Amino acid sequence: MNLKNRIVAELTDAMKNSREVEKQTLRMLKAEIMKAEVAGLKKIELEDDAILKIIKRLVKQRRDSIEQFEKGGRPELAAIEKAEIEVLEKYLPAQLSEEKIAEIVAAKKAELGITDKAKMGILVGVVMKVVGDSADGSTVKIVVEKSFN
Repeated sequence: MNLKNRIVAELTDAMKNSREVEKQTLRMLKAEIMKAEVAGLKKIELEDDAILKIIKRLVKQRRDSIEQFEKGGRPELAAIEKAEIEVLEKYLPAQLSEEKIAEIVAAKKAELGITDKAKMGILVGVVMKVVGDSADGSTVKIVVEKSFN
């Protein structure tokens, strides 16, 4: 079963079982997928990779919203965003731990002979190519920054 069919099936299940947060989140995700499919001149069926990019973008938006809601003293809204992230993350590949990312960073840092912070961006790019979808770019950046301290 491809990712889109899995999302639609789980949306139906959430509707039948009155799981409101999951229902709202999956409806929003399905709408984003449909919007991307009809963006061109003719309707196309999105591949799983394209759907994963949409999910990552939505998770990133939610994380940004959480930060803003917490700064603004609205923890109840931040909690809703966190619940939506939990639903969306079910569809993303398993994420690497910071320890595993740190191992990859150390290996690439030694391999490339990077010793100064000026080449930190290069290191982040190389590590991102290695980890792919298994790690968030902001997490990789944080781990790389820590490796220079």
